[in-house]
Amino acid sequence: MAESQSSNVVAVFNDYSSAERAVQELSNAGFPRDSISLQSNFRTGAAGRSGTSYTEEEGGITGFFRRLFGMDDDEETGIYAEAVRRGNTLVSVAAGPAQTERAAEILNRSGAIDIDRHAAAWRESGYQQYDPNARPYSADEAARERQRLETKKGESSIPVVQEEMQVGKRAVSRGGVRIYSHMVSQPVTENVTLREEHVRVERRNVDRPLAPGEADQLRDQSIEVLETSEEPVVSKRARVREEIVVGKEATERTEQVRDNVRHTEVKVDRIGSESEARDYDRDAYEYGYRMASDPRYKGRKWSEVERDLSSSYARDYPGSAWDKMKDSVRRGWDKVTGRT
Repeated sequence: MAESQSSNVVAVFNDYSSAERAVQELSNAGFPRDSISLQSNFRTGAAGRSGTSYTEEEGGITGFFRRLFGMDDDEETGIYAEAVRRGNTLVSVAAGPAQTERAAEILNRSGAIDIDRHAAAWRESGYQQYDPNARPYSADEAARERQRLETKKGESSIPVVQEEMQVGKRAVSRGGVRIYSHMVSQPVTENVTLREEHVRVERRNVDRPLAPGEADQLRDQSIEVLETSEEPVVSKRARVREEIVVGKEATERTEQVRDNVRHTEVKVDRIGSESEARDYDRDAYEYGYRMASDPRYKGRKWSEVERDLSSSYARDYPGSAWDKMKDSVRRGWDKVTGRT
C-alpha cells in the first residue's frame, strides 16, 4: 500500500473481483467514484477479466505510475508494474489529508496484499527488476503464482484480534397508568320553604248607618280572591369540579456500562541462532507492522513513536542494531498506516 505526495493511496489485489469489491467499499464510505482508479492487465485474463490492457497507454505502466504518484524511484514503480504483469489488480484513490488513513484502512480490510512480501518472494525466485518487454502472465501462470505465494515455506498466520464494546439503548416498558371514568348516582336532600295562601271568609255582625261614601254599594257586586301555593321545582346543571390530567415527563440518566473486551497480543520468541542474521530484516518489518497495529500507537506519527519503538525493539531483539533495522521497521509501520 502506498501514498504519494499528492495524497493518492494505491493497493494491490490478487484478482479483479477483489479489487472491484474494494472500489465499492470506498464508494460506500463516501469517496467520489471519479477519484478511484482500478487498473489491471486485461489482455491475458490473468486477473480474472479480459479486455483491453491499459498498459498500452503512452509511457507504459511505469509511465502511468510516475504520472499518478510522481514516483521517481524506478525500483518502486517497477514493483507495482511487475505486480500487474503477474496478474494482480491495482486500486488507487485520491484522498485528502484527513481521509488518507481511512482509505488505507478500507483497502487493507478489503484484502489488499502485502506487496513488499510478494516482491521479496519474487526476488527469491530470480526477479531483479521490472522488464517492460517481458510477456504478461497467462491466467494459469497467475493462478500458480498465487498458490505458490500462499503456500510458500508452509507459512501459517495468527490473526491479531481486538474486540470493541458497542453500547446501544432500547426502550423497555416499565408499566403505566390507565384511567377509567363512569357516572355514579347519589341521593341528595335539600330543604326548601314553600308558601301557601288560603282564603278566609268571616261574617261580622255590624249595626251602623250607611256612610255617605257607601251609597254606591247598593248594587250587585262580586269579589274574587285567588289562593296560591308554592311547590318545589327541581332543575339540574352540570358543573366541572375537577380535571384529571394525564401526561408523561421524560428524564435522562447516565449509566456506566462495564464489560471486558479481548484482543490478541503476540510475542515472538526466537528459536536457535543459525539463521538469525538472515531473518533480521523480515523480523524488523514484522515488528513495525505489529507496532503500528498496537492500540497504544494508533493515530500517532512515526516521529512521535520512533524513540519508544527503538527502546522496545532493543529489548525484544538484543542482538540487533536499531540503526541498521530502523528502515525495515519503518516499512512495516508505513504498510499499516498507509504512508508508503
